[in-house]
Amino acid sequence: MAALSTEFGDLVQIKKQLIYVITLCKERGLVHSVKWASELAFALDPLPINQLPPSPPFTEEDAQDLDALGLAKSYFDLKEYDRAAYFLRGCRSQKAYFLYMYSRYLSGEKKKDDETVDSLGPLEKGQVRNEALRELRVELSKKHQAGELDGFTLYLYGVVLRKLDLLKEAVDVFVEATHALPLHWGAWLELCNLITNIEMLKALSLPDCWIRDFFLAHMYTELQMIKEALQKYQSLIDAGFSKSTYIISQIAVAYHNIRDIDQALSLFNELRGQDPYRIENMDTFSNLLYVRVSQTPRFSTKTGTRQSSGLGPVLNSMKPELSYLAHNLVEIDKYRVETCCVIGNYYSLRSQHEKAALYFQRALKLNPRCLGAWTLMGHEYMEMKNTSAAIQAYRHAIEVNKRDYRAWYGLGQTYEILKMPFYCLYYYRRAHQLRPNDSRMLVALGECYERLSQQVEAKKCYWRAYSVGDVERMALLKLAKLHEQLNESDEAAHCYIIYIEGIFSCGEQLEHVEVSTALRYLGQYYFKNKRYDEASLCAQRCCDYNDAREEGKALLRQISQVRDQGEASSADLSLPCVFGSLSNNNTPVRRVSPLDLSSVTP
Repeated sequence: MAALSTEFGDLVQIKKQLIYVITLCKERGLVHSVKWASELAFALDPLPINQLPPSPPFTEEDAQDLDALGLAKSYFDLKEYDRAAYFLRGCRSQKAYFLYMYSRYLSGEKKKDDETVDSLGPLEKGQVRNEALRELRVELSKKHQAGELDGFTLYLYGVVLRKLDLLKEAVDVFVEATHALPLHWGAWLELCNLITNIEMLKALSLPDCWIRDFFLAHMYTELQMIKEALQKYQSLIDAGFSKSTYIISQIAVAYHNIRDIDQALSLFNELRGQDPYRIENMDTFSNLLYVRVSQTPRFSTKTGTRQSSGLGPVLNSMKPELSYLAHNLVEIDKYRVETCCVIGNYYSLRSQHEKAALYFQRALKLNPRCLGAWTLMGHEYMEMKNTSAAIQAYRHAIEVNKRDYRAWYGLGQTYEILKMPFYCLYYYRRAHQLRPNDSRMLVALGECYERLSQQVEAKKCYWRAYSVGDVERMALLKLAKLHEQLNESDEAAHCYIIYIEGIFSCGEQLEHVEVSTALRYLGQYYFKNKRYDEASLCAQRCCDYNDAREEGKALLRQISQVRDQGEASSADLSLPCVFGSLSNNNTPVRRVSPLDLSSVTP
């Protein structure tokens, strides 16, 4: 990981630059960049009056356009974009030109959204386009070729190109915008949305500025490089941004991405303590509360949906917290996208899936590019068994962000339900590429390969899922059953032993009904191989489980009959032994790979 920029050594200079860029962005109506820079500036110590930065330079052209710009900006702030653009015609300053073009762009976006809400449902939003984009592209392209665009208009040009799906040209323009004006966070953020992998990131020629470290940290989080992201954010905290709520929220999102629920919840609670009226990222917070209540993954490898089963103390303690969050956000701003998503999660937890889908649709009316709402709506349609609508929702999520592994995974599950294994395999592989160390993706791939009778590939997937940390404790079990089907008894026994060792070492064997399956198989396996001591031990443990008790008793009777006949146990030391696990001995069972499965999953 690259070291932080040397500019972090002078926090006073960074504070001056933030104050300066806040002024520039305010003049141009770039409210999100103003908010981001203001939050960072607030995290740094205030400057004495004699160290405040001077006002931006004021040119002769600015003076000529001053009155028209002031009038137009007042209309712009009232969202009267056509009116603002009308009074800026003929203005010559860079500031006025940007506001003129930006007003035209926002006017087109507003008309597009109004038309969408009036005429179509949320699933057809992609069919309505901003009619002003082509004209804006032509005008900005001419200015670009003439070298007359500043950092802000380059940013706008990049946005227009992205909206027209000219992504390669958009990336080049956004990179140029970051060089022209490195302090404008909006350009960096737009660039984030277009980078699809780490190789593409490394190939970019980015300016050497302190803001580049914030960009890289954000990018690492998006690319699921969570270790690198956390290191980068920790470096930023050490550099002097320890009070930044933006960094706290990003670290919480990073922990959410690696399923460290406790750490993520702790950070979100800290964030709400510092900023109780914050709405941003609260949809992610509600996802965490949902998962904590249900005590299951956000989506299951069997059903493809979030599971809200969950009775018990955790449900009783955390469900009111999600309810409180929903009510609190409604009081703050009921018409925010995040609020609608939180309410949708709350209704989903109560198994009111129609209401949940309705609120996710409301979120999409407010912001058609809300990635989380598309994905969550797909989950709700899956709960309602509406696979065609779920597929459409997941595809829209991928259109918004091709890096969203949840949407790829959701598509794989919908096609799994539709019994279309080749489609299913394609989407699971895409999800696995985005999350190579997520055992759920690997188990889903293994199941898919099994259905396609590609047992060797399925074995690789299951073993790899176990190796990276099987969060659902299903990979070894599936691998053992696959070996069992293929009459590979030694390999199946090895897998069952490792599975039992893991379950018993955690002290949670009573919660895993499949333990009895493993014990039944091992009892018969040892009996056939004349290892009567181990077979007897497995049979005794089978008696602890209702579904295996009769078989365990029958096996004990068989063992007793054989011993009465004077037959001795085999001393074959090459057979795997489960004695240590079942007698509560802490001696670990040796890990035996059923195949050479060290290679990456194909």
